[in-house]
Amino acid sequence: MAGKQKRKLEDLSVDEFLLSGFDSAGEAESEKGAPKQNGLKKKKKDLKSAAFNKDEKMAGKASEHKEQLSRLKNKDPEFYKFLQDNDQTLLNFDDTDSSGDEDEKMYHRLPSTLEEAGSGGDDDDEEEEVAAGQKSSKKSKKAAETIKVTDKMIEDWKDAMKKEPTPRLFREVTQAFKAAVATTKGEGGGQCRYKVADSSVFNALVLFCIRDIYVAVQRILNLKPDKDQKKLVLPSSSPRWQKNQIDIKMYLSGVVQLLSCLTEATVISAVLRHANQLVPYYLCLPKQCRHLVKQLMKQWSTGEETCRVLAFLALNKICRHKQDMYLNPILKQMYISYVQNCKFTSPNALPMINFMQRTLTEMYALDSQATYQHAFIYIRQLAIHLRNAMTMKKRETYQSVYNWQYVHCLYLWCRVLSTLHPSDVLQPLLYPLCQVIIGTIKLVPTSRYYPLRMHCCRALTLLSSSTNTFVPVVPFLLEIFQQVDFNKKPGRMSKKPINFAVILKLSKVNLMEKAYKDGLIDQLYDLMLEYFHTQANSIGFPELALPTVIQLKAFLKECKVANYCKPVRQLLEKVQENSSHITGRRQKAAFGVADATAVAAWEKQVKEEGTPLSRYYSQWKKMREKEIQLEISGKDRMEDLDLPEIKRRKIQEKKAEDKKEFKDLFQSDSESEDDDAGFKIKGKKGSRGSDDDDDEDLEDLCDMSDDGNSDDEDDDGDEGDEKASEAPQPLSSSALLKLAEGDKDMVVDLELSDDD
Repeated sequence: MAGKQKRKLEDLSVDEFLLSGFDSAGEAESEKGAPKQNGLKKKKKDLKSAAFNKDEKMAGKASEHKEQLSRLKNKDPEFYKFLQDNDQTLLNFDDTDSSGDEDEKMYHRLPSTLEEAGSGGDDDDEEEEVAAGQKSSKKSKKAAETIKVTDKMIEDWKDAMKKEPTPRLFREVTQAFKAAVATTKGEGGGQCRYKVADSSVFNALVLFCIRDIYVAVQRILNLKPDKDQKKLVLPSSSPRWQKNQIDIKMYLSGVVQLLSCLTEATVISAVLRHANQLVPYYLCLPKQCRHLVKQLMKQWSTGEETCRVLAFLALNKICRHKQDMYLNPILKQMYISYVQNCKFTSPNALPMINFMQRTLTEMYALDSQATYQHAFIYIRQLAIHLRNAMTMKKRETYQSVYNWQYVHCLYLWCRVLSTLHPSDVLQPLLYPLCQVIIGTIKLVPTSRYYPLRMHCCRALTLLSSSTNTFVPVVPFLLEIFQQVDFNKKPGRMSKKPINFAVILKLSKVNLMEKAYKDGLIDQLYDLMLEYFHTQANSIGFPELALPTVIQLKAFLKECKVANYCKPVRQLLEKVQENSSHITGRRQKAAFGVADATAVAAWEKQVKEEGTPLSRYYSQWKKMREKEIQLEISGKDRMEDLDLPEIKRRKIQEKKAEDKKEFKDLFQSDSESEDDDAGFKIKGKKGSRGSDDDDDEDLEDLCDMSDDGNSDDEDDDGDEGDEKASEAPQPLSSSALLKLAEGDKDMVVDLELSDDD
């Protein structure tokens, strides 16, 4: 059957072959065909569902060409005959593909149909090769079209931007800026029209964009500042915004990418200033604005001081003009960043934490309703941690409360409520916050956590003074006077004072040091003075201060250390003086206690006139701030005195130096040593033994006070008396020379005691 079909196809002419093998179904039916053609049509229909439907597009062009040739035979037979004679390959362009390979035909039952499909597949391969060649040529053209940015081009762009900026010029600069930014991440700007290969060109291009692009875009969009400076003019209001939106979006994305790659603080500051100018443009493009907020948050929490301030200004500007969209997520991210950066507190990190507190408070001041929602959730979270610690009483739960993050969060919310007072929305949060802080103080009321108690008392004092709310802070401070024995001598001396501002817990070694009690007295003096200053103009100050006066007097009777009694006595005198002042002013008042309006007016008048305690506090505060700055920076209070450093030398080294110095005076050193050896044996305590004992004492007691040194000197004197009494009465000349040499004498360095 296959051979028969093959002979019939061979007997066909070119015209018959074209009409029978490549006609469409409609044309095949319309033609007057023989049974041979009907057989071909049936086979064609049977295989169309399997093969031709898949390769319909592949064979489309070839069949169209065949149809055109068949129509050409009917319309212009002379030209068709000319083609047959002169250009046979045009008419039979796929004959070789269909019938040239005999091996291929042996494996196929339907040569006519398969020839058609095979020719279509070959055409498709050729088309793919052509398309690939076109793509490669396009890529090569693009690579050839890449323009290298030079300094001269940047200068030309600068001049053109200053004269008359156009959208086309802005597009060119934007594409060059994109290529420059791509080099910062090692991308090389593969899809960019321009290429930046030199570092000097990169710097010049970025500097040009930071300085001139903002003004140029304003001129292109024809934006004019509003008369009301508080109202922000959005660029999307310009009729030219749609035309330039794509280029502006590309440039804004490049600025954010550049900001994420920089490490030098000065360059970051310059880019942040530029981003601050571009905030109105970012507000029109939400996706780019979210990317910018992410980078600003990073700089606000971890950057240098100037970068932090600039990042905060940009965040504040975004929130002020788009509160509905950005305020809540930005507040949440800022609070999380604040908590993460408060995990460790040191003298270097403390200014950064204070800056984050103040700036975050300013952000919360933008919307009191949103602030209430955030404060309620986070204060409740702090209260839950405290409740778990009080009920479970485990070490892990205690640590969840007694850490820097918890304490700094308490202080943050105290600062927020104090700054935003008076606020009817936030007023209900005062009482729960005070209860959480008081519960934190009472959780572990031991001496090791006195620094944490100081921090909590300082936060309560801030909250009480700013919100005109009475909070009992003094009892937690007076309790320390009862628990600590200030008369007990310290177990060991310390080189530096303890900085209570950067610690929460004292070690057992710290509790034995003299610096612990010195710092404790200073902290108690500071906190009590600050609290009484906040209540100095209160009409009930005498009654408020009475328990404190009684307890301070009791402390002065018991304490025998002058250094501790002096500040406490000074504080007592100032409190009593202020009480007498308020009592005298109160006796002249003509209103009753129940008249709240008159009481408030009286307190306001007293505050304006000033009290003895408030005047003293203002002078003390200036001096104390200087001391705190020294402590925060890690310096000692005595550092400015520039005391000389005393270096100890071992006694054996001193004796060797003395021998070298006086070697010429005494020639019989060896004889005197031999004679003196017998003298040492007769005595129970020899000078050698005393020297060894002194060396051990110097090594073990290097930190002891002068009492130990004076005792050593007395012991040396007693030993000398003992030896003198035990020595025989007659002395030889060699013994006299040995005594004259004085190998027992040594120079002892004097130390000044802290009491002196």
